[in-house]
Amino acid sequence: MTFKIIVFVKQVPDTDDIKWTEHNTIQREGLDSIINPYDVAAIELAKNVKFILKDCKILVVSMGPKQAENVLIEALAMGCDEAYLLCDKKFAGSDTLATAYVLSQFVKTQCSDFNLIVCGQQAIDGDTAQTPSSMAEKLGIPQVCNVTALKDIDLSSSVWIRDTNICTQQIKLSHPCLISTSLKNADILPDINGYIKAQTANVATLTAEDLSVDIDKIGIKGSPTQVKAAYRPVIERNTVVFESKDTDTITDFIISEINNCKV
Repeated sequence: MTFKIIVFVKQVPDTDDIKWTEHNTIQREGLDSIINPYDVAAIELAKNVKFILKDCKILVVSMGPKQAENVLIEALAMGCDEAYLLCDKKFAGSDTLATAYVLSQFVKTQCSDFNLIVCGQQAIDGDTAQTPSSMAEKLGIPQVCNVTALKDIDLSSSVWIRDTNICTQQIKLSHPCLISTSLKNADILPDINGYIKAQTANVATLTAEDLSVDIDKIGIKGSPTQVKAAYRPVIERNTVVFESKDTDTITDFIISEINNCKV
């Protein structure tokens, strides 16, 4: 039996020239883009599973505009086997809840016999870390976040290393399950065979109708989270030069400066 892994990736802006829509969401069309760095780590974990189980297939999936095909082709070059783009204007403006719904519909309608879902824990253009957990809840499967490594795996279960602020855990999950990784910027260098495969591979495009979604649960209409304002923070730094050979004088000055800081 082929072990099926679904890796969800997101196309994120690789530029400071970000434009916003009227709904305060990122205008993604026309932007230079990259695979979300956390999702690259997810691909690496999926490849680790494939290295152990051998008879394994990695499906890479992204929800976004037509240009998101580029990151899917890159993922194929990194070692994924099949690519799917969830692309429909009806998806535009979806928040994390609506996005999780669309992604879970892909699983239910296109790959219900999956064994494992691997996600980056968050995206660098949002940092909410809500979508993977929401998707696992909608699919009714066990999940674990903050994963940093694969410990062991067979066809029925897997053991993952999870880092918390106070300890490192080993957690065993029965399949099917979902894991999200807190790793970032994994170093995956596609080989020549990967590039050749990616150049000739087909990226299947699926619409809202293909996924049998409820239109009321997607896009702006299906998104209870609304962004009230979007802006770049202005960071100002002022340097103060203070010279003294007396330690107590320097200490008093530093304490005074800290007390005068405006938070």
